[in-house]
Amino acid sequence: MRDYSIRAASPDDLDGARALMLDTVYRDFGTGYVPRWHADIIDPAAAYLAPPRHTLLVAFDPRDNGVVGTAALDARGPAHPPNPRHLAERYPSGETAQLRRVYVRPEHRRRGLARRLVDELLAFAVADGGYRAVYLHTDPKVPGAEGFWRSLGKVVHDEREEPGGGHGIVHFEIPMER
Repeated sequence: MRDYSIRAASPDDLDGARALMLDTVYRDFGTGYVPRWHADIIDPAAAYLAPPRHTLLVAFDPRDNGVVGTAALDARGPAHPPNPRHLAERYPSGETAQLRRVYVRPEHRRRGLARRLVDELLAFAVADGGYRAVYLHTDPKVPGAEGFWRSLGKVVHDEREEPGGGHGIVHFEIPMER
């Protein structure tokens, strides 16, 4: 495994982080940029750097110091809609650390980097002291995503089991301390 460095993003890191996030939503998700879902990608400073209980982590390749991974956490629980009402009630904003934008460039995957990023986010949530749960949702069509999150947490709702399949999203709770 390469000796990746991980740190909280600074304003100087945002262009590299934004490029990785946009590459991911276009390549892996196939959706491209959708403003109602991805506004934080365009303005990560407002979403993750300014609020004190939020963070954006960036991982760097030691060979060229380029951003090869991102991971974010904010204090916003899942909104209803589009998420099921029972999840919005179970994971209220302010008490829920929601993991977002855990993305690793394809050529750097399967090296433990995403797990390291998540561990750093969990440490941030624990140090905050105000979070009671860690929540995230993922699109299981993204290669490796569902298996990765199942290895770290438990499924709390699988929309594929709803009549009509919902949006096909899988919702997880991750233990704060592992």
